[in-house]
Amino acid sequence: METALFDLCNKAEQAVLAGNNILILSDRQIDAEHIAIPALLATSAVHHHLIEKGLRTESGLVVETGEAREVQHFCLLAGYGAEAINPYLAFNTIAINHNIFPAELSVEQAHKNYIQAVGKGILKVMSKMGISTYHSYCGAQIFDAVGLNDEFMETYFTGTQCKISGIGLAQVAEETIRRHKAGFGGKHLYKNALDVGGEYSYREKGEHHAWTPETITKLQHATRQNDRALYDQFAKQINEQNEKLLNLRGLFEFKFADQAIPLAEVEPASEIVKRFATGAMSYGAISYEAHTTLAIAMNRLGGKSNSGEGGEEIERFTPMPNGDSKRSAIKQVASGRFGVTTEYLVNADDIQIKMAQGAKPGEGGQLPAHKVNKTIAKVRYSTPGVGLISPPPHHDIYSIEDLAQLIHDLKNVNPKARISVKLVSEIGVGTVAAGVSKAHADHVTISGYDGGTGASPVTSIKHAGSPWEIGLADTHQTLVLNKLRGRIAVQTDGGIRTGRDVVIASLLGADEFGFATIALIVEGCIMMRKCHLNTCPVGVATQDPKLRKLFTGQPEHIVNYFMFVAEEVRELMAKLGFRTLNEMIGKASEKLDMRQAISHWKAKGLDFTNILYNPAMDSEVATYNCETQDHGLEKALDQTLIKQAQPALENKTPVQIDSPIYNYNRTCGAMLSGEVAKRFGHAGLPEDTIKINLTGCAGQSFGAFVARGITLKLVGEANDYVGKGLSGGRLIIYPPEECPIVPEENIIVGNTVLYGAITGECYFRGIGGERFAVRNSGAIAVVEGVGDHCCEYMTGGVVLV
Repeated sequence: METALFDLCNKAEQAVLAGNNILILSDRQIDAEHIAIPALLATSAVHHHLIEKGLRTESGLVVETGEAREVQHFCLLAGYGAEAINPYLAFNTIAINHNIFPAELSVEQAHKNYIQAVGKGILKVMSKMGISTYHSYCGAQIFDAVGLNDEFMETYFTGTQCKISGIGLAQVAEETIRRHKAGFGGKHLYKNALDVGGEYSYREKGEHHAWTPETITKLQHATRQNDRALYDQFAKQINEQNEKLLNLRGLFEFKFADQAIPLAEVEPASEIVKRFATGAMSYGAISYEAHTTLAIAMNRLGGKSNSGEGGEEIERFTPMPNGDSKRSAIKQVASGRFGVTTEYLVNADDIQIKMAQGAKPGEGGQLPAHKVNKTIAKVRYSTPGVGLISPPPHHDIYSIEDLAQLIHDLKNVNPKARISVKLVSEIGVGTVAAGVSKAHADHVTISGYDGGTGASPVTSIKHAGSPWEIGLADTHQTLVLNKLRGRIAVQTDGGIRTGRDVVIASLLGADEFGFATIALIVEGCIMMRKCHLNTCPVGVATQDPKLRKLFTGQPEHIVNYFMFVAEEVRELMAKLGFRTLNEMIGKASEKLDMRQAISHWKAKGLDFTNILYNPAMDSEVATYNCETQDHGLEKALDQTLIKQAQPALENKTPVQIDSPIYNYNRTCGAMLSGEVAKRFGHAGLPEDTIKINLTGCAGQSFGAFVARGITLKLVGEANDYVGKGLSGGRLIIYPPEECPIVPEENIIVGNTVLYGAITGECYFRGIGGERFAVRNSGAIAVVEGVGDHCCEYMTGGVVLV
């Protein structure tokens, strides 16, 4: 194949030199005697050869291939240089099967439908990467590789990163030959039928899946009967499945200690479970029963449940009569800011900024209209029957400095909460995590692509994101090398199922561990994969009152599962020679090795050196979270305002405060509003109970999350993010009387004003910047002019421009 590629590249070069400005790479001529070079390999090889010779811009590449079927195939070919693609086999397949189409659907229309579907899929992928045009995407190579050796990557896919080395051209050629033999070898199996498939959902005798009817049944019986022996059977089956090459950690094996530690000396399960959290699944995506069951169970254990991005009913903030609590310890702040009130934020132990989701990175959350009933709409401050989509980006985060600002804003509202940032596993995420740590986040989550979500489009189920093993190792190593690891807790999630998974995650650098799909399965989920249709037959992922009555999950089932996992973790820790989880964190190089028993012919060359690497640092450099971040809250102007507002906070006595303000006074009003929300909830205080008159130039996030009863009047101007998350307060900004400028012709507030505002009033004598009132849910605003993208994604409120 190396010779064939060499000849192909030379022919392409000569064709361009001869004056041809369009090259067509075709595999249409394959037969029993001729094997095609894989289309992606041929495309990338020619693309890079022409770049090397300085000829790429003189010709266009058209790829005619039978391999391209799915959106990912087209994106890969485009990403490595194909300006146009002809998927002839897909077209032929549609034409041959026209007899099963509806009578009114012609072959020509079916072809158009396929082209439209693929086109929309490619546009979706481009948008997830922030790319607007096909020409920008073509040749951009926005991909990570796994399991290909350095020589192969450098020669044929120059510039693409591959963290795990593996096979080369010889193995690619061997697999190509095997596939050709399967097609032309005359095997009876392939004469009249194809493989069962099962790529996207479980099929008997199809692609291997971790979740099968058998594993689901065993887990549910074990947790409902509190049967440890049955759980052990489940864990054994899952852990043995890993040998079927379902994930990277299945290729690892433990290097157990020569002398095991007595189990009694190992950290108790009751402490280990405090490191466990359930995934960010919103109330709306799953039913009230499923959501509250998770919260009750995790609160009993001392772990944490995650609200997801859909807000939370205020009744859940009050403990139940029996001492249980339905309150989610982790409150998520996503790009849609649905239900993110000041009261919501002060009722959190952790506040998680969702930058991305492991199962569908680059896409915002989505709740179909048929799941938005009156209750869900009330919690999310939206309209019943209207579908909700979170914007792909946070409109107040366009740089690491903006992220630092949001972290600061949230910490001001709730100083006692840890601020977490959720990132997607990928090569290079360690650098991002280092920035997150320097931005003063207390916690970071590295989310792997193995995780599932009922809201994930088919185009994101495969090939989007990376295994958490890659991102977690990168994050831990980078943080240690930069002496930042002690300042931040690292969590990972995405397909974690057993104690073995937890131990491997810990060895790779995780302090904490997230479980989502498996928690729902314990509650009763049977993996029907109909979450988005509101037809879940077991009442887990539906808002249908009749189907919700079929929910049978209990908090005890969740508690049983996590205790089983913790006990499995303890047993492995004893064998590995660790008494505490903190001792185990980051010890991959000492306790993990490549599993030699894997028999697959392509697994022999895999090299996990980069994953198992342990940075050589001084002994005093922390390798797990043992310090706290300095948020500088003692410098906040609000500290002074809170002292002066004590009469109002203690007995609702009206107060008036006068103060200068400077551009280094950021997030003015948020900490004070947090104090109001803690005492009086979202209802706040009577209007104008706390009147604050300010003069000067306010810093970022002036009036963020201001609660009802607080009025901030500023004579001067303000920067970006004014009124972010406004929760009932009133903001008034106008220039000084002696100011010579014409207010209606000049900017008085910056960009992204009223982002995610819930309710309240704003009056600005001057012009606002870009993205004014994006995702406004109910605030009233008067402004004398705005920049682009005003009022987008707005679900309520009034804006008068």
